[in-house]
Amino acid sequence: MLNSKYSKLLTALLIIAIIIIIGIVIYVIASWYKTYTTETGAEGALEEFEGYINSTNIAGETNPGTNITIEDPENDNSTPTIEEPEDEALEEKPKYEGFDMVGKIEIPKTDVEYPVLDVVTPKSLEVAVAVLYGPGINEVGNTVIIGHNFRNGTFFSDNNKLEIGDKIYLTDLDGDEVTYIIYKKYITTTDDFEYATRDTNGLREISLSTCTDDSNERIIIWAKEE
Repeated sequence: MLNSKYSKLLTALLIIAIIIIIGIVIYVIASWYKTYTTETGAEGALEEFEGYINSTNIAGETNPGTNITIEDPENDNSTPTIEEPEDEALEEKPKYEGFDMVGKIEIPKTDVEYPVLDVVTPKSLEVAVAVLYGPGINEVGNTVIIGHNFRNGTFFSDNNKLEIGDKIYLTDLDGDEVTYIIYKKYITTTDDFEYATRDTNGLREISLSTCTDDSNERIIIWAKEE
């Protein structure tokens, strides 16, 4: 009788162990797949971003502007003819998952390279990082960029590894890349917003914001133009 009960207990423990192992395997696969699709999607978005920059630069070079000519060069009283450039629809901003891309962020220290979206929503933060507050990418003032900490290396998951002196590169829609140097890093409460509204004294600065690993506080990073 005792051996029978002991056998049943071992069987139950074995079943529980198998279920736990299967659960762990499923979690690992799901996490890997989410990371893979995130990185793949971001790579495609960045290609579109680069394509937009290249196309607008080419358009600017091939369309110098309005030309003015005189119908009869031998007649000083001739009426000038204004030749307007051909009407071309302004190219829309590049989009990713329905959101406008307004820039690209690169952080070599943490192997980060993502499009920066124009608005913060639950959906936009699932696919990229986004501008939360400020004048905009590479504009004078403090622009706040927020991203999730999914604890899997994507987005701002590794911001805790960044240190003073590390570099952040931001590229805007004009194709201009600006280098920012981290000069302050700290943890604050989730309701603290003073870092966003600070005065930069006419300089271009950015703030990166993400949650800590326990999601109870926020990691804030300040960086200024090199």
